[in-house]
Amino acid sequence: MSEKKVLMHVKDLVKHFPITQGIVFQRKIGAVHAVDGVSFDLYEGETLGLVGESGCGKSTTGRTILQLYKPTAGEVVFNDINLVDLPAEEMRKVRRELQMIFQDPYASLNPRMTVGEIVGEPLTIHHVGDAKEIKEKVMDLLDKVGLNPAFSNRYPHEFSGGQRQRIGIARALALDPKLIVCDEPISALDVSIQAQVVNLLEDLQDELGLTYLFIAHDLSMVRHISDRVAVMYLGVIVEVGDRKELYDHPMHPYTQALMSAVPIPDPTAEEKRKRIILQGDVPSPVNPPSGCRFRTRCNLAQTICAEQKPEMREITPGHFVACHMV
Repeated sequence: MSEKKVLMHVKDLVKHFPITQGIVFQRKIGAVHAVDGVSFDLYEGETLGLVGESGCGKSTTGRTILQLYKPTAGEVVFNDINLVDLPAEEMRKVRRELQMIFQDPYASLNPRMTVGEIVGEPLTIHHVGDAKEIKEKVMDLLDKVGLNPAFSNRYPHEFSGGQRQRIGIARALALDPKLIVCDEPISALDVSIQAQVVNLLEDLQDELGLTYLFIAHDLSMVRHISDRVAVMYLGVIVEVGDRKELYDHPMHPYTQALMSAVPIPDPTAEEKRKRIILQGDVPSPVNPPSGCRFRTRCNLAQTICAEQKPEMREITPGHFVACHMV
């Protein structure tokens, strides 16, 4: 395999949300450790799937990478520029190349704007072309995502959920970005529509050379669309690897439990396999456990797991795991 170019390098990314008390004089009494030292590379033209249960910090990671949330600490290097240090004006220029498709196609579109205005808004803000050129580009984008360009004068409420998500995708494509963060783009959609949207994203990636960070719950969908997969638990990444390798040979106890929950279409194999049922609930991100985050629910946990934070180690080529017991 030829050497891939790193498009984005994320190192020790931290995002804590302060918890305050008091009405007039607010004092900080704690923090929600939403993202707590996340590191990974995104290669040009690939799809990196980011999976984990609700509340583990996946969406916060996506938004912090794009500087929609200001990171508490860490680096986000995109095209050799550290986005964390950039002044607002410089960040605006870079933002043309970084876009996001939001989870909720109902809440992410302004109900008072027509579809043409929504898709054309990024072009207007960044002064790309005159009114006629913007209109032509909007028509072209709607056509590209499988919508009738004649619908550009309609409002979001006149469309179904799948069509609205296509509008969101068209808006994300308006400025010809290099990287798109897909924040659970199919979880709010009907199952029959999900495959259509994922196929559209794949076609657009091939056609335009896009790079995706694909955040999702649905492990079978992540397996279908991703080249590599990162597994997240309570603000940290516990395992990263090639899609096939990670699904066939999960090494971290948490990943093994996740994979055991994915249904297999073969009834005989489904009957034989052993489900791993995790005990207890996910600890609070306000007060995460010491050492390994997963130790409170892990059946392999030893004393070292409480004392030392496990380092991310390369176990087989391209397969990284953060676990003392592997």
